[in-house]
Amino acid sequence: MKLILVAPNSLLCAAFQQHFNYLPNVEIVNNYFEWLPDFDCMVSPANSFGMMDGGIDAAIIRFFGHSLMARVQQRILEDYLGEQPVGTSMIVETGHYKHPFLAHTPTMRVPMIIAGTDIPYIAMWAMLLAVRQHNQHARQKINTIACPGLGTGIGRVPYTEAARQMALAYDHFLYPPKHLNCIVAAERQLQIWEGGDFR
Repeated sequence: MKLILVAPNSLLCAAFQQHFNYLPNVEIVNNYFEWLPDFDCMVSPANSFGMMDGGIDAAIIRFFGHSLMARVQQRILEDYLGEQPVGTSMIVETGHYKHPFLAHTPTMRVPMIIAGTDIPYIAMWAMLLAVRQHNQHARQKINTIACPGLGTGIGRVPYTEAARQMALAYDHFLYPPKHLNCIVAAERQLQIWEGGDFR
């Protein structure tokens, strides 16, 4: 699986380069996702109600069409009874032959500032698990994910902090623990909240 980090802003691009530099199968692109030639799944850093009318979500709808927002909202109604929680991600078919999937991944219930939270980590973790589960069961696999800076737009999370948390989630995804106990839990929590390096 390949992760393409989409960073139109040069400061976000630098933050991605700083925090993802040791992780495999990562490409950092200082451009808009619309210019990417190849990706299977676009990550939408969405809200819980599927209102895709601002920020990068608006760009996603311009690219894929308004029917995608209708499909997202219908899935939220069916699967989540009208409110998809932050900390979940669902894979939705886009109808686009070249970019067939969207990972709808709420970073906030409604548009709001989420700086000072661990939501970039939580959202990245949820998205990676959703892709993993999809690939375990679906005939058409997701091999390449295009992902923006989670929480860096309306959420106002600083670029370096969003990149740090996203990289940590990817690290934990690639190198999961072999067992669970209170030490493992405490170390992970310290890494997320305080940036401690226990590797």
